Amino acid sequence: MELTEVQELQKVQYCFHYGNISCPKEVRPVAVYIILYVFAAASVMLTIFGNLVVIISISHFKQLHTPTNLLVLSLAVADFLVGLIVMPFTIIQSIETCWYFGDIFCYLHSVFYLVLTSASISSLVFIAIDRYFAVCYPFLYTAKITIPVTWGVIGLSWFLSVFYTWAILYFRGNADVDPCPGDCVFVLNLTWGTTDLVCSFIMPVSLMVTLYTKIIIIAKRHAKAISVQQRVQLHNNMPPLKKSEAKASKTLGIVVLVFLLCWLPFYICTILNQFISYPVPSFVFCACLWLAFLNSGINPIIYALFYPWFRKSFRFLVTFKICSHGSSLFKLLNES
Repeated sequence: MELTEVQELQKVQYCFHYGNISCPKEVRPVAVYIILYVFAAASVMLTIFGNLVVIISISHFKQLHTPTNLLVLSLAVADFLVGLIVMPFTIIQSIETCWYFGDIFCYLHSVFYLVLTSASISSLVFIAIDRYFAVCYPFLYTAKITIPVTWGVIGLSWFLSVFYTWAILYFRGNADVDPCPGDCVFVLNLTWGTTDLVCSFIMPVSLMVTLYTKIIIIAKRHAKAISVQQRVQLHNNMPPLKKSEAKASKTLGIVVLVFLLCWLPFYICTILNQFISYPVPSFVFCACLWLAFLNSGINPIIYALFYPWFRKSFRFLVTFKICSHGSSLFKLLNES
């Protein structure tokens, strides 16, 4: 029995080779490592380059300089940085079950994660508010929601994200854990865990669902106005709805729905772990975290499916027509 125990201990691998004081490393078959890394690399590349196309397109082409697209740009910047700074290291840690990048970068990585995910969520909230006013109050929207106002909203969004992260760190919102060497753990305590659940998920999702429900109701009313009498009544009682505004609202509504589907499993795991004390298996938690991060790479796919301007700008990019003189004035969409 003692010999068997010694043999089992010899099979255990650790994150670092200076004894068994470091974290134990989970060993997987080589084929599993290959599959996981191929999928991870594809996800990271999709997130980085997909959002980079969005950033370049909206920044370069003047026709895309609208309040809504600037908010989409802010979302793309947050998602791009998630793919560049957060995803690669989190994925490597989840595959290797070890953190090889040091304690200082572990702290910085956690800070970037909090800031960027908060910025992404706040951008989605402001996009929902933008769509609500564009559809339900188009006259007010045209008069008040200008480019400078939108830049101010974007600045506020990022400021709130940084301030929220600073508050968590300043008031020591992370739980007291003593990780072994080779681990990177940033777990919110009960108070801040509850605050984060409410502020980062429940409130934003509730607000976005409410706004898009209102948008759908108004859009259906406009769609039913097909007779001349109805059109006159609609003109007298409700402001006209542009086809482009309706399509943009539909597309961005899908973005919000995908966000909900991608992040809901992660927050369910968080609730089970932190509030119900139900131990979620590590592989399940990692899968939910991967799904949440994958949301940052899915948004450009949605734009490619529903936005003709995204497909046109992508063609201009890959054919280097974007480098030609006056390319910023290219017409990417028809006003309707």
